[in-house]
Amino acid sequence: MSRIARWRLLAAGLALSLFVVACGPTVEEQAGREGQPDGGEAQSGDVEPARSIDGAGATFPAPLYSEVFSALAEQEGIQVNYQSIGSGGGIEQFTNRTVDFGASDAPMTDEQIQQAGGDVLHVATVGGAVVPTYNLPGVEELNLTGEVLADIFLGNVTRWNDPAIAELNPDADLPDEPIQVVHRSDGSGTTFIFVEYLSAVSEEWADEVGSGTEVAWPTGSGASGNEGVAAQVSQTPYSIGYNELAYATENDIPYARLADDPEGPFVEANIDTASAAIAAAEVPDDLRVSISGLNVTEGPEGQEAYPITGLTWLLIRQEMDDLATCKAVAQAAWFATHEGQEFAPPDYVPIGGRTLEIGEEFIRSMEAQGQPCYEE
Repeated sequence: MSRIARWRLLAAGLALSLFVVACGPTVEEQAGREGQPDGGEAQSGDVEPARSIDGAGATFPAPLYSEVFSALAEQEGIQVNYQSIGSGGGIEQFTNRTVDFGASDAPMTDEQIQQAGGDVLHVATVGGAVVPTYNLPGVEELNLTGEVLADIFLGNVTRWNDPAIAELNPDADLPDEPIQVVHRSDGSGTTFIFVEYLSAVSEEWADEVGSGTEVAWPTGSGASGNEGVAAQVSQTPYSIGYNELAYATENDIPYARLADDPEGPFVEANIDTASAAIAAAEVPDDLRVSISGLNVTEGPEGQEAYPITGLTWLLIRQEMDDLATCKAVAQAAWFATHEGQEFAPPDYVPIGGRTLEIGEEFIRSMEAQGQPCYEE
């Protein structure tokens, strides 16, 4: 059974678990939070981490999180009930405090942070590429420029043998068939990464559509989650969509190479080219960066960089009400950014350097009931 298939089975169970939680007390009032004193001020050393916490959000890192949280439960005894519902849903549930942490491939805006209470920390867990996946019978390799890709999703280029595509693929037998565009129907960080790039390379896209976890798509049909888009592209001849790279490789879906202009070079998405894009980006102190919006095509020392690349984050609160819950969230975040990195599939970029150091500072700063949540 593939990693994606195992995750789907796990996600079904987690969704039921989260439904049961929603019918009961609020997250931090649930029974079973062991170790908290009955009264008085909590002492950090006397309180054990909660045995179960809830999270929701991004599908981009879901295959990784299923492995990481399984290992966390086995090694540390902390069960993480993670529901892969998309970054938009994760931000909403985090803001509404129906989960203990959120997860997103799109950094929260200043307005969203204010709505969530103002003490949100973004802890980067992994990086990766988003690729234009396609189903084009008889065509094994496809080259596109950013401008042509934007025109396809704008509905300006509507057939596979359009001269704009043919110029970039002179050796391909492009069919005279309409392009079936597939996009996300849910609030999505993968969408954010993708449309940030389209906004960077196409003035028309920036002016008419813009960016965000949800946009008003000019054309195409929607599917829910990375897995939904991957399935629809796989099942629909002459289609094009976009997916996190791991979903494309796991499902054996071809994906296009990208270039700034028709002369190339055309860059293929892989861990090296995605790593180069991340390394070339200037990461701010709050870790909220849109790498694809920078359209990075050249990394350190002239390395080819794949531009549609981004980070994904755990969304945590610097201050929480319940010490046991806070300890468990802090431990889960630390595990994901340290021991959990070994579970990252080949298509994900591990976190390191300054990005990791800032994340460590964030986790160490977490507090509840006047006590630190993370213990070295």
